[in-house]
Amino acid sequence: MGRKQRRSTIAFMAWGAALATSVPLSSLASTSHSAADTTIFRAAGLTRQGGIWTSGCDESGAPPSPATIEERRDLNGDGRPEVIISESSLFCYGNTGQAFWLLGQQADGHWKLMAKEVGIPDFLKTKGAAGWPDIAVGGPGFCFPVLRWNGNHYALHRREYEGKPCR
Repeated sequence: MGRKQRRSTIAFMAWGAALATSVPLSSLASTSHSAADTTIFRAAGLTRQGGIWTSGCDESGAPPSPATIEERRDLNGDGRPEVIISESSLFCYGNTGQAFWLLGQQADGHWKLMAKEVGIPDFLKTKGAAGWPDIAVGGPGFCFPVLRWNGNHYALHRREYEGKPCR
């Protein structure tokens, strides 16, 4: 597991601990977002329900977990920011417990959904088209898919564990 996966795992464990101690999930996420954040969440296909952003996939009857902007940085070196959004739900995402959305700001200022996957993203040093980093999609198990940007979308490129190809 990479550093980003460990950080996300720790965040997921904190979410579980908060749930176990009956802390309302909505108190763990910021409920105030800027207009720019609203644009980003909408570009990801998320909706605002009860003061939080969510994919709406959790039909378990439990309060939905909030989707949150985890990180903002320029991943591909084009001088524009990319955003990673995550959402946690055992009901929606099984043992992995998390999904992520990667959005990139385009030259005209709008946000484009680059990837949406169930798992924990780990951005690797290897790169695909236009300088986009490969993404190892972590979760339970030992052999993780690595996605590569092909100029149109992220597609399966290989499988690896701790930087080595799976057999």
